[in-house]
Amino acid sequence: MDDFAVRIAQVTQAMRDLFPQTPLLRNDHLSARFSADIWLKREDLTPVRSYKIRGAFNAMRRVLHANSQQQRFVCASAGNHAQGVAFVCRHFDVQGVIFMPVTTPQQKINKTRIFGGDNIEIRLTGDYFDDTLAAAQAYCSSEGAHFLSPFDDEDVIEGQASVAAEILEQLGHDPDMVILPVGGGGLSAGVKKYLGAQGSATRIKYVEPKGGASLAAALLAGHPVTLARVDNFVDGAAVAKIGDTTFKVLADVDSADVLAAPEDRICTTILEMLNIEGVVLEPAGALSVDALGDLADEIRGKTVVCVTSGGNFDFERLPEVKERAQRYLGVKKYFILRMPQRPGALKDFLGLLGPDDDISRFEYLKKSARNFGSVLIGIETSRASNFHELFARLDEAGFAYRDITLDETMAEFIL
Repeated sequence: MDDFAVRIAQVTQAMRDLFPQTPLLRNDHLSARFSADIWLKREDLTPVRSYKIRGAFNAMRRVLHANSQQQRFVCASAGNHAQGVAFVCRHFDVQGVIFMPVTTPQQKINKTRIFGGDNIEIRLTGDYFDDTLAAAQAYCSSEGAHFLSPFDDEDVIEGQASVAAEILEQLGHDPDMVILPVGGGGLSAGVKKYLGAQGSATRIKYVEPKGGASLAAALLAGHPVTLARVDNFVDGAAVAKIGDTTFKVLADVDSADVLAAPEDRICTTILEMLNIEGVVLEPAGALSVDALGDLADEIRGKTVVCVTSGGNFDFERLPEVKERAQRYLGVKKYFILRMPQRPGALKDFLGLLGPDDDISRFEYLKKSARNFGSVLIGIETSRASNFHELFARLDEAGFAYRDITLDETMAEFIL
């Protein structure tokens, strides 16, 4: 057995002191939908509801093994990494200082505090993560604490590789394909390295959020690059730059195996898994399942494992998720209507709506001329094709309108 595989076997065994294997469950709904044998590796069911606990555990374990006097650990995170570090600090009974942006939701702060208890201190610093990270690293330099990277660290990569070790043991054979979410690259580097060490023929597909495709950008450039703009909706995987250490493992990945998942489409997957399967996934945790549609022809008849990487979903985000899903499916649209300022004009407009068209928003924005006013209208319907029919009726009746559903600038200010 390869030395790396031996180390991962040892890491995986040591991890049992912290939590049991996460389930590998066959999903009948997805299997039937894609005519394949679809399994979910439920990393959303770790004690902190994400795989991040694995890397934090192994990295801290390695440091303590090398230097038992090192009793203070530091991380910068607003989410899953913070919670994993907090949990592991309590497990090893060491002190942790967790730096979080000032803008971190209170729910995430409270969960981190619960996991760490008296073993952690939370410091809210900076409006943006870069400021938070700089503060954490400065603290490490001045206090002699050990910084725990969320992904760009060999020990973290080894910890995440335990996901692959469990999959092979639980399934009893190599799957045809494993689908992984990609953020900073810790999980994907660990799984790739382990499967390679085992001589596995399993094919790996890597899924990034479309608004944070740092692996694809690095493969194109031949080295890690910083994205000019990142959509933070998929907050668990929206990373501006793939890790240097992780990219050394991922540099030979075929770019055709790297998929980009649109953020709004991910919302449809979150809702599908919640409503049909009762599985709560955060946006990053839904990435691997969301990619199945892109791979439908390729996976037919195959055994496929999707790693559902996290389930820390804030239900206050549910209205936004529903909204984005409806817009992606084409069953909700917003448009600006130029409404004639005459008696009966509104009644005329309402008479053009179909039986399944429901007004979800209606407000006057301004009068653009003496005889007309601009109205913001949101409409939900049952089928996307209903809008083609509605717009045809509006055109025939002479109403002027502009569809702003996909206009990012307009959406930012008025939706």
